[in-house]
Amino acid sequence: MVRPVFADPKTDFVFQRIFGTEDHKPALLGFLNDLLELDDAHHIRAVSLLPPEQRPKVSELKYSIVDVKCVDARGTTYVVEMQVLNVEAFEKRVVYNVAKAYTNQLDTGQVYPELNDVIGISICDFELWPRKKGFDVPMLSRWRMQEQHSGARGLSQLQLVFLELPKYQGTKQPDSPVEKWAYFFREAENLTVIPEALVHPPVLEALEAARTARFTTAEWDAYIAAGMAIQNERGALSLAHKEGVQEGYEKGEQKGERKGLQLGIEALCNAFGIDLDAERQQVLQVLDAAGLKALLAKLTAERRWP
Repeated sequence: MVRPVFADPKTDFVFQRIFGTEDHKPALLGFLNDLLELDDAHHIRAVSLLPPEQRPKVSELKYSIVDVKCVDARGTTYVVEMQVLNVEAFEKRVVYNVAKAYTNQLDTGQVYPELNDVIGISICDFELWPRKKGFDVPMLSRWRMQEQHSGARGLSQLQLVFLELPKYQGTKQPDSPVEKWAYFFREAENLTVIPEALVHPPVLEALEAARTARFTTAEWDAYIAAGMAIQNERGALSLAHKEGVQEGYEKGEQKGERKGLQLGIEALCNAFGIDLDAERQQVLQVLDAAGLKALLAKLTAERRWP
């Protein structure tokens, strides 16, 4: 098997290699500064990596959700997350993880003033907020609490940042640092050389971390296994979706057939002068499709309620 020049940064193994190791910390620092759009005076200069967040409880989705946690000199915690698959209640889980990182700062005996800000950064390989009329969330969106009457922003202790990769217009060369990162995540595994547009120090550091020539045999095997695991999860979700659609279709068909039979019986009773009192209406409500068919056949043949 011929190895690609660069591995897919969206996989668990490569994402952790780029953003979760001391060797490639410049990539993490550059990524944070670029996505938070910090000017030079406010750049994050150093961070300490924290133990990785506990994996989701749903074992079937443990490979498509990857995160790295770190804290800077001011005490601000960053939860950087890669989400490959769009799963139910994703936004709630993101808020939960950020809120948990915030509350977990307090040990017994500590007080609220010791709490520091937490910023969650989620890279989504899907459109979390699809573009539609009157509601157009950009590729990079930043969220924090806002007073609804005046528009004043406050309560900045929890902030959320989302980078939706499909919203990057791949038909043009990336210009801004944010576009360069979006291009990197989407196209790294397809590159054979580093394009001029990606000559941006932190992205170059990330590419070096993803260069497969530097992988040991064991690391290459781990990368392949991580990719296969994501495909398995994608297949499992796809199958569940198809089964759900089919089940809904079948139930809809059954409901439609039953309703049609019920309306037919009511029409016959009306034509034959049969009073559909409360007791008979209750019979119609509890009979299944087979029972309604039998009742309709008897009404047609005998022109009276059996």
